[in-house]
Amino acid sequence: MVSAAEKFTEETVLWVKRHSAKHLTFAITRPESYRFSAGQFSRLGVREGAGFLWRAYSVISAEYAETLEYFVILIDGGPMSAHLAQLQAGDTLLLDKTAQGFFLPERFPDGQDLIMLSTGSGIAPFLSILQQPEIWQRFDTLALVHSVSYANELIFNDSLAELAEHPLVGENFAKLRFLPVTTREQGAGLHQRLPDSINSGALAQALKMDFNRERSRFMICGNPAMVQDTFQALLNQGFAMHRNRLAGQIMMENGF
Repeated sequence: MVSAAEKFTEETVLWVKRHSAKHLTFAITRPESYRFSAGQFSRLGVREGAGFLWRAYSVISAEYAETLEYFVILIDGGPMSAHLAQLQAGDTLLLDKTAQGFFLPERFPDGQDLIMLSTGSGIAPFLSILQQPEIWQRFDTLALVHSVSYANELIFNDSLAELAEHPLVGENFAKLRFLPVTTREQGAGLHQRLPDSINSGALAQALKMDFNRERSRFMICGNPAMVQDTFQALLNQGFAMHRNRLAGQIMMENGF
């Protein structure tokens, strides 16, 4: 029987950046043996009393990065959020040795356009995916949509723009179409919820894309209500869930 201690390692927090009272990114040391695929999540934990508290967070760093980075939106009253709110460089977090998840673009057997739809912290897996050279070679167009309430929550705009200078993917940067969405204030981009913009055709128009079953492949990550409503909007337009034995056009994951 494998003991609990053999299932995780204890890693050091290297840095913490607080973008607002609720938004933070941080990095931890990466064990040499830790492997993950872009789009997967880690289980991070802390000791609590005689037991442990674990939560899943998508990795935002590249598969080949020397450290593991994460993006978290703190939840009022959340037990893990209470710990992360106090996080500082030099602290330790527990890391489950096995990365998890099947939110992987390589599961799509075909398609030319990858449309990544996210709200809030749901952008996290896409930040990792976009640092993989293979994804830029595989698809003709990469569209990333990040929907938030207010413009100051669009904290990754600069790092996305910096992909143009990335040594591994920069030469294909012209393939990227990034669309910010703010639902509670006016600004650049769209101002409709993602399901509504799909239903109205505004999303395809803003991205200057033609959504169709032959070319378009959708990945959806964010709060459960958005994921379900966006999924339904795409179903209404004739797209289908992708399954291992039945190829479709949609993959989805709930992000918290």
